[in-house]
Amino acid sequence: MTDTLRPVQPSAASATEAPDLPAPDGPRKLKRSIGVVGGTLLTISCVTPASTLFVVVPDLFSTLGTATAPTIAVGSLLCIAVAFCYSELGTLIPSAGGEYAMVSTLAGRLAGWLVFVLSLLVVMIVPPVIAMGTADYLAPVVHLNPSMAGAGVMLLATLAGLLDLRANAWITGVFLVLEVVAAAVVAVLGFAHSERGAGSLVSMEVAGQGGHADTVTAMLVVSGLAIALFVTQGFSTAVYLSEEMENPRRNVARTVLATLAISAVIILVPVIAITLGASDLAELTGGDISGMVAAWSNSAVGTFVSLCVALAIINAGIVMVIQNSRVLFASARDRAWPEPVNNVLSKLGRFGSPWVATLLVGVPGAVLCFVDLDTLYGITGVSVTGMYLLVAVAALLARRGSHAHAPAWRMPLWPALPVLLIAVLAYVLTQQDTSHLLWTGGITAAATLYWAFYLRPRRESRWLVTVPEDAQA
Repeated sequence: MTDTLRPVQPSAASATEAPDLPAPDGPRKLKRSIGVVGGTLLTISCVTPASTLFVVVPDLFSTLGTATAPTIAVGSLLCIAVAFCYSELGTLIPSAGGEYAMVSTLAGRLAGWLVFVLSLLVVMIVPPVIAMGTADYLAPVVHLNPSMAGAGVMLLATLAGLLDLRANAWITGVFLVLEVVAAAVVAVLGFAHSERGAGSLVSMEVAGQGGHADTVTAMLVVSGLAIALFVTQGFSTAVYLSEEMENPRRNVARTVLATLAISAVIILVPVIAITLGASDLAELTGGDISGMVAAWSNSAVGTFVSLCVALAIINAGIVMVIQNSRVLFASARDRAWPEPVNNVLSKLGRFGSPWVATLLVGVPGAVLCFVDLDTLYGITGVSVTGMYLLVAVAALLARRGSHAHAPAWRMPLWPALPVLLIAVLAYVLTQQDTSHLLWTGGITAAATLYWAFYLRPRRESRWLVTVPEDAQA
């Protein structure tokens, strides 16, 4: 943690002794081509509010019943602390490396390397897991094998990821409109068929065995926060795109906070409508949102909503491939690997996208759709929590030395918010399955050995986390 980054200014002699140092013209840069609107479209697409509403929220309904909406609301408030950390660090260290660039610069190169490894686990696992859900929502039209459908989505997302980022912003923007329309249809139908008053939102009831109502305890709500915290997760994509944003010091924070606010509304309003519109407590606890929509309207509307959710998943796949390829590109530019690997991963295509890194994210993701990912998904949960924890630690260190006076967006209530976030995420980690903790710990230990025996001895020529010179714009 104490091995923090410092500028590398090699002399001519040292450059001769270490021929694999960065070229004199500096590290490769991604093209700045998007503003707040484009960045917000891409980032909200990564949150995938419609797929979250139809995939994650039903699980909350089954355990929390009428307490689902208040729990999501509390989770969204806690996410503000996460968003503040990302906004400050993303404008202080605007790099395509995202979390690892921020943590390396502020908390040390080893901590940054471990964050990169954790993010790499997420990069490879989450997109195919989400993609395999496409088949369920295409069922009203065509029955597909989940693995085949997921692989197709990953390959489609890979092809889209090879295009110019501005084009992708428009593609994902069109899909996003359909997502919002689907959520709006659910909200309008739910409110129009309300069976109970607003007081039911705080009645704290869930259907128990035999059809009678059970009380949702405070401890159940606290345990539900572990899911609710990640309902709006995805706004961190803005940080990965910071190197391709115009005026990053200003636009990154705007994009992060706007995305959190918009996605919370898109998810929370339909959840409230569903709570009020469910015919009874048992139907609400069952969480069959598509069935409720069909009952409120007709099968054609239900089919339309299901297809919109399928498009939302495809949209998420495109954005995740874009985001994750930038992580691999940045790691090569920052010289995390042997030189031949760095040269390949840092190649840019005709559209300005890192095409090799994009293929290395998308194609293995298609293969992973044919693998049982239950254990890997649990590992991803631990990885995301650990990554957020290290980001919060970096936020505590963001106002030391020269960083204290650097131009950046600054969060309010510092350092209370990072401290609160650290406490919450530490609690979430303690609630994870032991086997998942052991798997993640083993991978982290192996990564530490790579750091100790390869990266650290070559500290003058390896793992040189960079921030573009025009980041002050």
